[in-house]
Amino acid sequence: MRVQENVSLRPYNTFGIDAKARYFTSFHSQEELLTVLASQEWKHARKMILGGGSNILFTQDFDGLVMKNGIKGISVLREDDEFVYVQAGAGENWHEFVMYCIGQELAGLENLSLIPGNVGASPMQNIGAYGVEIRDTFFELEAFHLHDHALVKFDNAACAFGYRESVFKRQYKDQFVILNVTYRLLKQPRFNTSYGAIEQELQRMGVTVPSIRAISDAVINIRSSKLPNPAEIGNAGSFFKNPEVTREKYEALKAAFPEIVAYPLPEDHFKLAAGWLIEQCGWKGYRDGDAGIHARQALVLVNYGQAKGAELVELAWKVVDSVKEKFGVVLEREVNIV
Repeated sequence: MRVQENVSLRPYNTFGIDAKARYFTSFHSQEELLTVLASQEWKHARKMILGGGSNILFTQDFDGLVMKNGIKGISVLREDDEFVYVQAGAGENWHEFVMYCIGQELAGLENLSLIPGNVGASPMQNIGAYGVEIRDTFFELEAFHLHDHALVKFDNAACAFGYRESVFKRQYKDQFVILNVTYRLLKQPRFNTSYGAIEQELQRMGVTVPSIRAISDAVINIRSSKLPNPAEIGNAGSFFKNPEVTREKYEALKAAFPEIVAYPLPEDHFKLAAGWLIEQCGWKGYRDGDAGIHARQALVLVNYGQAKGAELVELAWKVVDSVKEKFGVVLEREVNIV
């Protein structure tokens, strides 16, 4: 394994921020990871594990060792009458993995097509879209403890999944490296087309009999129509979470803003569409230099070229303040700020 010095992280984060790593390397197996962790040279160095870089915003250089997770490989572990258990390395591209599963006619991930990033981030973030979350198909993962050098398995319950949350973003933050993830996928699909514009897009496509391929194509069409491609405009997808409020708060907002977009949740709560809130505050399409908010989706902060991470953070806080002032709702970010 080769360790490089003073490496630009621009190619390794979808915001395209030109932060630098004092040292940089990549690993492609548990053994390579352990080699770095156990070496006297790097044993006590500050470390960052980097995946696809699709959910991170660098605001400064990293004065330590950045280790890019490049563990690949997809394999079928076993199957039963109903499910097939598929394991993927954490360094596999997420969308390519979804396409692999669809090619094998395995259902459950089709609504999550075209989400940027790698497999390892899927349980960490409990990624979700169009009515589906990773916890719906997640079976288990293997993770390596950075300090104890122990291999630990986490099942669904142990991951403590929440809305864009898991145990790896809370009490185990920066303690584990996810090596691989196993998904329990359906042999016979259970279609989920009621969320968002999937049904309308299927109709537009002329699809009368749904399939996992058709639903995936519909999701790709929808996402492509309103979300910028990180290869063309720097972004990390949705910057903010959709906030959850009580029925009392929702009804007060509904009375004041009859057009508010919301979805009912269990325990008499409602999820508000953060993009709608932000748009009502006039931010959609806003730009200051190279830092801005996308013209077609107000949830997405963008780097038009040379924006600094600090500029995007400053813009994000302005958005948070304006939404709080207008609606009395505090937005939480999805993106990790470093």
